[in-house]
Amino acid sequence: MTTTPLPVPATAEDTVPSRVGVLGGGRMGGGIAHAFLISGAYVVVVERDVASADAARERIEQSIDASIARGLDADGAQLKQNLTVATSVTAFGACRLVIEAVPESLDLKIEALSNIEQQLPGDAIIASNTSSIPLSQLAEALDRPERFIGLHFFNPVPASSLIEVVVCELTDPELPEIAREWVRALGKTPITVNDAPGFASSRLGVALALEAIRMVEQGVASAADIDLAMELGYRHPTGPLRTTDIVGLDVRLGIAEQLEHDLGPNFTPPQLLRDMVAEGKLGRKSGQGFYDWNK
Repeated sequence: MTTTPLPVPATAEDTVPSRVGVLGGGRMGGGIAHAFLISGAYVVVVERDVASADAARERIEQSIDASIARGLDADGAQLKQNLTVATSVTAFGACRLVIEAVPESLDLKIEALSNIEQQLPGDAIIASNTSSIPLSQLAEALDRPERFIGLHFFNPVPASSLIEVVVCELTDPELPEIAREWVRALGKTPITVNDAPGFASSRLGVALALEAIRMVEQGVASAADIDLAMELGYRHPTGPLRTTDIVGLDVRLGIAEQLEHDLGPNFTPPQLLRDMVAEGKLGRKSGQGFYDWNK
């Protein structure tokens, strides 16, 4: 089988692909788009319908305005012109890199990645922002799995300095270093993780969050005091329960269920977490979680 050589970055200062696609314009997808836009890329975001596309554009443009207000030296109008928001994956046709950022569902991600691959030239690279699904399960559904890698961004993307570069056995051996160059060009720090459920960050972060939720459930201490213990005692910048509110309780639940399936009962979600999600208490995005975000 003949394969096209991977594109090699020319310089350390010129490593972001000129045209990047992002499937999904929610909080994560919008943050990823923002990161590439301010690093000089032309970005195409695809959403499922016109209303979602309009909301994604507004979200990303507000994020650009906020970065400029914080001191980013950039032409905001030009950055917004470099953003295209569409409702069909055919808009990805000229992209050299497309990042999938749809909800954490194996079937949904496989369908999304297959649709992306059908639109791209043979030398393009696809990345998944999955936080818990083993990369090999996604790669096996692709015709060109050697051009597939994990790029796990963290929420909120503009403020986070870490990206996990996740590698599976089918990944081209040259691709991880190219991906690490992209991460550095975004002004962030890469860590490289071999394919495993939850990788490094989600596995550790969810384990801590689930235990903190069990402590609230058992009446050990309040959410605020549990967080304060980790912030002052272990120098965590944000406690596990406030972080869960920021990430989203529904997102935490989905990751925990995936890790329970892959790794066993240590990751069984507490009933309190299930109940809060069922009640619509999703954290910051709903206004109520372990904290009241409406204040």
